[in-house]
Order: sequence, then structure tokens, then C-alpha cells
Amino acid sequence: MPKSLELSAYRALVRRNPPTKYSPSKDRPSGEVLWLNAPETGNGLAILDLAKWLCAQRDGLSILITTPDRLTSPCSWIIIDAAPSEHPNDIATFLGHWQPTVGLWLWGALQPNLILAARAKGVHLIMADADQVGFENRRDRWLPEVARDVMASFDNVLVRSEPAQARLTKLMRSSATLELSGPILAGSLSLPYTQSDFDDFSAIIGGRPIWFAAAVQPNEVHTVLAAHRHALRLSHRLLLVLNPAGEAQASACEAQMKDDGLRSSRWEDGEMPDDNCQVLLTSAQDELGLWYRIAPLSFLGSSLASGQHGLDPLQAAGLGTAILYGPNVRNYMPSYTRLAAAGAARIVNDTRALGVAVAQLISPDHAASMAMSGWDVVSQGTDVTDRITELVAIALDAVEGGNN
Repeated sequence: MPKSLELSAYRALVRRNPPTKYSPSKDRPSGEVLWLNAPETGNGLAILDLAKWLCAQRDGLSILITTPDRLTSPCSWIIIDAAPSEHPNDIATFLGHWQPTVGLWLWGALQPNLILAARAKGVHLIMADADQVGFENRRDRWLPEVARDVMASFDNVLVRSEPAQARLTKLMRSSATLELSGPILAGSLSLPYTQSDFDDFSAIIGGRPIWFAAAVQPNEVHTVLAAHRHALRLSHRLLLVLNPAGEAQASACEAQMKDDGLRSSRWEDGEMPDDNCQVLLTSAQDELGLWYRIAPLSFLGSSLASGQHGLDPLQAAGLGTAILYGPNVRNYMPSYTRLAAAGAARIVNDTRALGVAVAQLISPDHAASMAMSGWDVVSQGTDVTDRITELVAIALDAVEGGNN
């Protein structure tokens, strides 16, 4: 079907459905507005992290996020709204109200009418985190010229994987704007730690093997301590740094350790672990960076029992620790999946699996190999964010220059 006929057929099909009568959620803020469209569900935390980072890089920038995910805005200059339908009336209302300066379209799930209308109004468009799954609907197969027209509207296209690159190379008329960059992941910000604390503690423990269990929930304490007792059979000098999920759980942890016959010290009481100490208890939640940096192996708690959602694994990986985690990590599933695929993280489902994993991975060479793989993943995520930041700044500057 000729190109113009394909687009006409698509638009005729869209008009069969009535408009949804799109209504903006808020007034448009003054100044520059970056429109960030995120149609992929389940990646909301990564989107919010990216939005906060972009806002921090440019004074006066507001960001409009359109997404099916139910997100909560962390600040007044990040606005959450629904994307309009493909009906021309809804699109006109949306673009007329928000008047975006630049558009950043993530993943795929193209809306041809919306994208082409935005381009016709002079909106600079960038696609990032493009994935082949986002281009596997029937419309893109039946009406390939419509997809090609739409992709030509983007000034830059960043893809998350080689399969996505291959898919879009076939779909686009020209691959000149196509870049392989990797995926956008949540939690690219490193946790702080005090170098003097790191140096002092490292000197105290010397070459003693150590592992860290972070944000351990009450229903995980028994599992973690049992795993530690298992690992002690093979490495009798092994030290566990145990971090309960809250201050209120610290006393219960001490009681459990006493019942289990484990010798412990309390970090907040100024007690340093001597050679007889088997568990160092610390309830401080603002020192995770120190323990991730010290321990070559970390179990990220709040992940074993149903109803829990896990910790940000990139914060741990960015500080050079190999990662163990439970199956309930919904909030950060894309990050865990990528780290596991790279060999930087391993899932454990119960006491035995955790104990075996600690005993196997506590060796410096094994943990170091996993940590290096994790650092590679974190570095790729940082590179993606930096490249998006650069492209957005170039587009915003171009608009600002054209208006002067």
C-alpha cells in the first residue's frame, strides 16, 4: 500500500472511535517543558529517577510525564498525566495546552498521530530506551510505512539492546540517527560513605571475610542467621554485618542471635568486632554505602517474603559488592534482571540457598568477578543517562536559540 494511503487508512480507523475528551491534570507551568512519554509499564522508578536528574541539570525546566503507571510526583516541577488518545481532537487539546518544548519518547508503542502532530508543531523529538518489544504490534507489521514515517520524526533514537537495534534498522528509512546505548535503569545515584570510617574498619578486620545483609525484615532474620551459621562451618572467621530494616527490630535481632548462640557487637554502641565476634549489628539506614563498600558480598533484604519489594541493587553494585537477593523485588525488577544476566547478582529463595551462596561466593576472586560485572552494568546505565541529558540539552538550547 502506498505510504499516503497507509497513513490515511490508519487515520480513518482511528476516527471510528470517539475522542476520550482529554482534560489536562494541571495548568501548564511557565518556561521550558520537557514532555517525557513512558508507555512501558513497570519501569516507573527509572522514569522518575531520570526526570529528577534532568530537572537538576537545568534551571527552570519542568517535566511532564505521560504514562500508564500510577506514579506520584516527587516535586512540583514534575507533572504526571495520561497521554491523549490518537483522536485528533484529544491530540489538539493535549498539544495546545502543554506546548512541550522537547519530547522524549521511551520504549516504543508508537502513537503515529500524536508523534506526527507534535513534529508538525515544531517539537524536537528524541526516542530513548527503544526495545524491540515496543515495535511488535500488528499495526507496525501491517502498515510499515506509517512506522517509518513516525520514526523519521525523531532527531535521535537510542536503543537498549542489539535485538532492538536490528529491529529498528529494518524499520527505519535511515539508521543514521540510531545509537546502541543500553537500557534506562532505576537507581543510578551512588550512596555516600565516609572514607575515614572505611579505612578504620578495614584496618580493624584486616583480611577477615565479611558479608552484609541489608534492610533485613523481621521475617528474614532467622533465614539470614541460619545462612550465616551454615557458612561459618566452611569459613569460621566469617563476619556478618546485619542491618535490620528499622531501629525497632534491632532488639529482636539481638535476642535471636543470643538464642542461636552467635556472638555479636553493636555498631551504634561504639563496639568494634574483635576476633570472637560473629555478627556486627547496625540499625543505621544512612550508612548502607559504607557497608556496601566494605563487604565483597551483600544480601539485599526486604525481598524474601511476599508483599516485599526489594532494595535498589544499582546502589549496591555501584559500590563494588556482589549481590544476593530474594524473589520479591518488584520495584526494581528490570535492574535485578540485568544484573543477574550479567552475572553480578544471584537469586536465593530460602535459608539453604542463601547459606550455600554465601559459602560459595565469599571467596575474594568469585565475589570480585561478580562485582566487576555489576560495575559494568552501572556504568552503562550512567552512560545512557549522560547521553540523554546531552541530547535534551542540545534540543532545548536549539529552541532557546531560535526564539532569541
